[in-house]
Amino acid sequence: MRILVAEDDSVSRKFLFKFLSQYGECDLTVDGLEALDAFLMALKDNDPYDLVCLDIMMPKVDGVKVLKTIRSLEKERSIAPEKQAKVIMITALGETGFVNQSFEFGCEAYAAKPVDTEKLISVMEKLGLISPK
Repeated sequence: MRILVAEDDSVSRKFLFKFLSQYGECDLTVDGLEALDAFLMALKDNDPYDLVCLDIMMPKVDGVKVLKTIRSLEKERSIAPEKQAKVIMITALGETGFVNQSFEFGCEAYAAKPVDTEKLISVMEKLGLISPK
């Protein structure tokens, strides 16, 4: 599984990298612009991401705009819904409006900080990214 983590907080980024690396190849970006560049490059290389973890509040381009752009890029390339990247928004607790907006733009789930690994595993199982234990 290919995983993209877009997170500007270094502690959260390192934690997600360490945790998610056991499930596949994990790339890290520190802002929304880097995330979009990495996603676009993966599409161009015909090696798209299976999972994208997006922090909602990031510099340059916020997570909601990144999500909207990802879905737009997939649509332009006629990527079937079942082949599209699964997107999990990562959020601080007070950002429920952004979470609702994210679901409107096509995210599959969200995780509140600090991320609960058991819940994240459960979400990844439900999305069909990993097999239930």
